[in-house]
Formats: sequence, C-alpha cells, structure tokens
Amino acid sequence: MSAPARFLGWFSGVGKAAAEVLPVRLGRQSLSRTPAAPVQIAGFDRALVWVTAALLMWGLIMVYSASVAMPDNPKFARYAHTHFLTRHVLSLIVAFVVAVLAFQVPMATWEKVAPWLFVLSLVLLILVLVPFIGKGVNGARRWITLGFMNFQPSELAKFAVLLYAADYMVRKMDVKERFFRAVMPMAIAIAVVGLLLLAEPDMGAFMVISVIAMGILFLGGVNARMFFVIAAVVVVAFGLMVMLSDWRRERIFAYLDPWSEKYSMGKGYQLSHSLIAFGRGEIFGVGLGGSIEKLHWLPEAHTDFLMAVIGEEFGLIGVLVVIGLFMWMTRRIMHIGRQSIALDRLFAGLTAQGIGIWIGFQTFINIGVNLGALPTKGLTLPLMSYGGSAILMNLISLALVLRIDYENRLLMRGGRT
Repeated sequence: MSAPARFLGWFSGVGKAAAEVLPVRLGRQSLSRTPAAPVQIAGFDRALVWVTAALLMWGLIMVYSASVAMPDNPKFARYAHTHFLTRHVLSLIVAFVVAVLAFQVPMATWEKVAPWLFVLSLVLLILVLVPFIGKGVNGARRWITLGFMNFQPSELAKFAVLLYAADYMVRKMDVKERFFRAVMPMAIAIAVVGLLLLAEPDMGAFMVISVIAMGILFLGGVNARMFFVIAAVVVVAFGLMVMLSDWRRERIFAYLDPWSEKYSMGKGYQLSHSLIAFGRGEIFGVGLGGSIEKLHWLPEAHTDFLMAVIGEEFGLIGVLVVIGLFMWMTRRIMHIGRQSIALDRLFAGLTAQGIGIWIGFQTFINIGVNLGALPTKGLTLPLMSYGGSAILMNLISLALVLRIDYENRLLMRGGRT
C-alpha cells in the first residue's frame, strides 16, 4: 500500500472485510472476530410462578363457586351473583400490578426501608382502631376502606414484621448469643404489634406474626436455649389469652365437641358444617358447583372455609392436590432462602425463609381449622380465599421471593445485583 493510500485509510474508517478479521496473523492462519454473544436475562423460578398461577386461578374459580348463591340471602340481596367474583378479579389485577413493581426493587432497597415499613404498619394498626376510620364487621374492627377495596393492616403487619425481623437479625448478628441485646428488643416490638392486633381483635394474625418472628430468629442463629424459652413464653401467653377470655374459651370447648346440643347451633356451627362438607365430598367430590353446604349452611364459605367447599366439590383428591401444591411451594421458597444465605446474602435469605414460614404456617392453620384438627380461627387460605389485602400481600411476598431467586442466579453467573 502506497503512503498516500495508507494516510487516507486513517480517516476512512475500517472496511467491512477488515472489520471481520483481527489485525493479527499466526503464520498462514487468520483469526476472525468472535461474534458477540446475546445477553441473557438471569431468569427466575418459572415453576414457582406456574404453581402460584395455578393456585390463584383455582382460588378464583372456587370463590365464584362458593359465593354464587350468596345474593339469595336477604343480607346480600342487593349484590349481583358475580359481585364477589368481580371484586376478587379486581383484587388480583391490582395485586399483580403491584407485585410486578415490587419485583423491580432490589433487595438492598427493601433492607433499607424495612424499619420504615414496620413503623407504617404500626401507624395503620392504630388508625384501624379509630372510629370512622376503621371498618367493623361482626364485632371486629380490622379494615380501612379505600374505595375500591377494604385494606386490612394486619396483612401489611405480617409482611412488615417479616422484613423488620430479617433486617434486625442482620444488624444483631454479632450479639445473637446474648438474650437481652439480641432478643428482648424484638420481643418488645412483637408485643406492641400483638397488643394492637388483640385490640381489633385478631388473634389469628398475631399467631402468624409471632411464628414468623420466632422462625426468623431461630434461622438467624439465635441460641437454641433462648429460642425454646421464647417459644415457652409465647405458648403460655396464648394459653392465658384463651383462659382469660370467655368467648375464646367457648371456642375451644366447641372445637372439642362441635356436635353437642350446646355448641352445634352456636360456636360449633361452622366446624360441624365444614365437617359435613368434607364428608359429602368423599374421594372424588360431588363435582364443581355441586356443593350443598355453600347454600347458606356454611358461613364464610368463600373466605375462611373455602377449603371445605373444595373438599366437598373435589373430594379427598382435590384436598390432597391443594396440600401438595402448598407443600411444594413452601419447600421451594425455603430452598431459595438457603441458597441466598449460601451466597452470603443473609437479609435476602432470611426474608425468603420468613415468607416460606408465613405461607406454610397459615396454610397449615387454615386447613387444620377446616378439617377440625385445630380450633376455629379466622385465617384465610393464602392465594385462594377471597380477600383483597391478603391476596395483595401474598403476591408482593412471592414477588420478593422471585426477586431473591433472580439475584441469586445473577450472582452465580458473575453479575451484580
């Protein structure tokens, strides 16, 4: 190449042929430029997404099946037959949008806002007790009306306590062997939440929150002796609550003998009709839509006792499928949490495991109550029962699990969160 041509080549850019070849030759062999590899998203647990979607869709169908006859009751005469179905669909849409937004937030940000979410939950638990702000239903004041839905602050409290406990354990990791410095501040925080929840009253939510906090403390490495002391104190506290409350004590007696003349038409009414529903379902059920108990016999069939309707319409097979799906989901969430802790991401790992404890324990309580294995307690079946705020917080929590799994995969592929 002549000197003028070489000089002009400096300003004419790289030719197409030259761009495909490295400016290096090894003997007679030329090395071509390596084509750019497509950038792949780290991904997330698709199986967990599909199981969640299956439970949501099955729950939607069952909410409609359990509530379709409710307008025949004079109490709900002004409602359309699709009233609860429509509101449940709206709740699912809102929850899905918020969950997608929550997935975009890095776990480092959730760790920073955890204390503030806890404070917000305390403020809302106080506001729900204020007349003209909190909405009362059946003698309990648990909801704040937002227009398009009734929000239940206790559901936010479960989520907020979960994040706060995980953040607390990360901050107290160096003193986790000392009772008063590691456990006492957290115990005081849970006691404050418990007093506000019992004032509503909502003992079921308090039980779930207590188990979540205890589980995170245990998984965070709190001394086993201290853990069993905490567990004993909690059991004694709940025992005293039952003993000192006449109506709670009556619930226990009704649970022990729901068929007695004294309780069959009172405190044992729900349980007795739930057991009748399971009995009618037998092995394969009476078929979708064929439930008799939902026809004004079983109260709260679309919320707390949705599992009884599933048992009647799908039988033992349907019940086992639901239990199997929740068992798989809980195990998978706990696995994601352990994986995160192995990657030295303690807050994310404890958060995931706390969510697994939450969903697993609440499912266990709800199914146990429906089957008569546990005393009657007002807790919904996660992802399936009717209830806007419960669905919202369940999906936000699962969005965090998917975010944790996404960040785990990103780190294992050499990326950054």
